[in-house]
Amino acid sequence: MRFLKLLVFTILIVGCKKDPEPPRAVTLVTPEKNAECNPIETLAGNNSVVQFSWQAGANASSYELRVTNLNTNQTQTATTSGLSETLTIANAAPFSWSVVSKNNDVAETATSETWFFFNPGALISYAPFPAEILQPLPGGQAFKDANNEILLEWAGADLDNDIQEYEVYFGTENPPTVLITEPLSILTTKKVAVISNTAYYWRVVTRDSEGNVSDTDVVSFKAL
Repeated sequence: MRFLKLLVFTILIVGCKKDPEPPRAVTLVTPEKNAECNPIETLAGNNSVVQFSWQAGANASSYELRVTNLNTNQTQTATTSGLSETLTIANAAPFSWSVVSKNNDVAETATSETWFFFNPGALISYAPFPAEILQPLPGGQAFKDANNEILLEWAGADLDNDIQEYEVYFGTENPPTVLITEPLSILTTKKVAVISNTAYYWRVVTRDSEGNVSDTDVVSFKAL
């Protein structure tokens, strides 16, 4: 009888054991979004040491920091169990960064927002940061309105505050080649006609008054 009770108790414990929770995305802190960073050390060879920090992601046991030089498209990574990490990166260059939350007990991961920043150097003019796609979300779905249109929306940033033009390319081909904005337009929204159950591709090219250019690369969504 005692053995039977023990067996039932063990089964109840095992049955009530919860599966491990997947990690949640962190909140980025520094370097700040669309700003110059403050290196903690300047090195020879036009490099400097930059510290990255973030707030904890629930259920995360480790974090992978990912930092991409937007001029060279090269990505550096570092793994830590803490909430900050340092990397040596090039001066006078724009970067993007994000953090991937991981948990040793589950395969799922969670990725933070991607922020842009500029590592300062001997530059007179700054290139604009790639525009941030606001809607439709990349890879998502969007419902057309009563006029069979969908609103494209993005946001731009430039440390010189001299953005002169947004060129938006849109269409059903990848990459899109049809320019849908007017010359020297600095509007950050555009309505486009769409067809239901169709995939669309678009990209935003940002130009400033000094001739500097940035590109979002191609993103897509499905019209419903």
